[in-house]
Amino acid sequence: MVDLPQEVYQVALSINTNISALNAARNLASTTQSLSATTERLSSGLRINRASDDAAGLSAREGLRADLAGLRASERNASQANDLLQTAEGSLAQVNDILIRARELAAQSSSSTLTDTNRDSIQTEFSQLISEIDRIALITTFNNQVLLTGFGNSVDTSSTALTTSNTTGVTGIRLSGAQAGTFNFVDTAGDNQITLGNGTLSQTLSVGTLLDSGVVATGTQVVANFDALGIQVTLAGSNVTGATGQFSDGDLASTQIVVQSGTGGSFQVGSTDTTANRIEVSVPDLRATGPQLNLSSTSVANLSAAQSAITSVDSAISAVAQERGTIGAVQNRLNFSISSTEEVISSIQASESTISDADIAVEVTNLTRAQILSQAGTSILAQANAQNQNVLVLLQDL
Repeated sequence: MVDLPQEVYQVALSINTNISALNAARNLASTTQSLSATTERLSSGLRINRASDDAAGLSAREGLRADLAGLRASERNASQANDLLQTAEGSLAQVNDILIRARELAAQSSSSTLTDTNRDSIQTEFSQLISEIDRIALITTFNNQVLLTGFGNSVDTSSTALTTSNTTGVTGIRLSGAQAGTFNFVDTAGDNQITLGNGTLSQTLSVGTLLDSGVVATGTQVVANFDALGIQVTLAGSNVTGATGQFSDGDLASTQIVVQSGTGGSFQVGSTDTTANRIEVSVPDLRATGPQLNLSSTSVANLSAAQSAITSVDSAISAVAQERGTIGAVQNRLNFSISSTEEVISSIQASESTISDADIAVEVTNLTRAQILSQAGTSILAQANAQNQNVLVLLQDL
């Protein structure tokens, strides 16, 4: 074996540079960083706390979290849609009972054992029943949406009350059960009254208390609530953000509101913007005086009218039963949608957990290792720093 010169492998005793201490400090810094990361994972329960922990994993996890948020919202949507339909179906059950009673009255009035005087009393109850069906249709609401007068009806943007908003000051029209059709305004300047009607029903509001010298006050808005029609009209004063005109008494004269028949509601039951993730539901106008039940002219006041009424009420009962069946079918579909969404949520949560969650057993092991190394590194660094004191021995005799 060849002996190497002593100067090749001998470590010089120096003051300026302590290689042992530098190495110990470098290793201690690495151990401290590892200890900090392990502590963070144990305290948060997450393996990925920042992008530097796992860039690809972070990207995948955030995508899964977005899917989960959308799916949870969709699950709530489906549950609320079920509640909405249950509200409508519950009211229709009452309407069905009323129609059965109306049929009973029609059958009773169809017998010649009664006189027209007797039938007058029957007609009184029959008329009250028709009115009650209409009342139930108007008060069946979910989140301020009327369900049985044409669910999903909307205001046509070509309505002249809107297209002339630069003079009428109309900033918005809301519906709460308005039937489809054309509603015309009668608004005479100076009388502080506004009338709105569709030819069958009209309502007049006194707006004097809402106006300031015949106009809507500057910087404010007022609501003309035609509650009997199910229409609320918002009127603006000058200097209102989003308004192009100011309402003055008389400005709505000869203008119209056109209400379009609704195609129903759209329930988002999936997390993406596709038709497959929506369920469309249509509920027609089910008032007794509406086109579906068509009982507005039905009477039991005389023998022939009562006999015809039996057929009319039978048709109405059939229409209500059919609509209840449709609603029930959609409710069952929504229940399956909720169950399916719950299964998908569970699967995605498992995937997100695999990517993101910390393995506690592994992290505890790493923590123990890092703590021991940290203690050992601190001790060794102290000893390495003390080594240079040996130079003082050599300098004592100088």
